[in-house]
Amino acid sequence: MDNSTSGSTLIIERTFDAPRQLVWDVWTKPEHCMKWWGARVVTCPVAKIDFRVGGKYHLCMNCPMPDGSVVEVWSTGYYKEINPIEKIVCTDSFADAEGNIVSGEHYGVEDFPMEVEVVIQFDDLGGKTRMILHHHSLPDSMKSDCEVGWNESFDKMSELLDSLK
Repeated sequence: MDNSTSGSTLIIERTFDAPRQLVWDVWTKPEHCMKWWGARVVTCPVAKIDFRVGGKYHLCMNCPMPDGSVVEVWSTGYYKEINPIEKIVCTDSFADAEGNIVSGEHYGVEDFPMEVEVVIQFDDLGGKTRMILHHHSLPDSMKSDCEVGWNESFDKMSELLDSLK
């Protein structure tokens, strides 16, 4: 199976009441990313971003479990295309704490591709920003969970943007 083209594409469109440059900054600067990355109950204690074509990112999500424990889930990818304040194309993979790509099974996730592609487009709406995210090659079984996770992340992003204006 070709992981780069199999599976579903999740598309999420959000409009933020913030200028495009600021929305771009919260995607590309680690100090901002740490404040919004991950679903509502998730924190992001580590965000390393080498924001250039060919550069890598490495992020950690601390996910609280019902038993009170916290599970670290790491991700990594590299930037394939960057059109400043307009578009980011990157890969996304599960990773370990050292930044090595690992299978989804490492975190108990079955049938997840080793690498997927994420495309984020930023459109200027005169002081507001429309952001459109395409998360490609998602297994149908994971699409709903990913949609919830992204939307909760973007809710946190909206709160961060409001605090930065």
